Amino acid sequence: MTIPRRSWRAAGTLAAAAVVGLTGAVLTAGPAAAHTPTWDVTCTEVSLHLTAYNADVTNQVTVTVDGKDLLPTETFGRGIDKTITLPEHDKALTVRLVVKAGDGDKYSRDESKQAPVCQETPPKPTPTPSETKPSETPTTATPTPASPTPTDTPSESASSSAPAAATPSPSSPDLAETGSSSATPIIGGAAVAVLLAGGGIMWSVRKRRTAQH
Repeated sequence: MTIPRRSWRAAGTLAAAAVVGLTGAVLTAGPAAAHTPTWDVTCTEVSLHLTAYNADVTNQVTVTVDGKDLLPTETFGRGIDKTITLPEHDKALTVRLVVKAGDGDKYSRDESKQAPVCQETPPKPTPTPSETKPSETPTTATPTPASPTPTDTPSESASSSAPAAATPSPSSPDLAETGSSSATPIIGGAAVAVLLAGGGIMWSVRKRRTAQH
């Protein structure tokens, strides 16, 4: 049996079309599965992790807080990794992320999250001062030595010791001689002479009285 050439050509055309269609489907599904918009919000910051986007087109990202720009519109290619600090706040904030993919709106994102209020760290309790107990044996300070005060009574050494006799100096005048001296024999001889004379007078008187009787 002979198959006409036209049938072969038609079959080849259909096969080629099928391959092209399958390839297009794969290429189309690839970017759709690759877009990964990941972001996180805490009480202090917003973290953006946008990866696996189409680098051949222009992609855009914008972050707002309560309607005000936190990250003005910024373009990126394959991805963007950024951390943005939130302003101080005493109530929850609404953070909005808007991503516009350049290869189709189906890859774009428009999401919102809440930024909670940061919990303040409780102050540390003030330690209660402990009562200090006095020590059992009080410490005495060493007294400062006072200046010596004169005593009312003289010291024993001063009272017991008699003043030493003054020794006359060689140059002082001679004191009066006491006791025996060179005139003593003369005085003794005169006294003996007086006694002899008195004895002679007494003897003469007695002799005259005897002669008269």
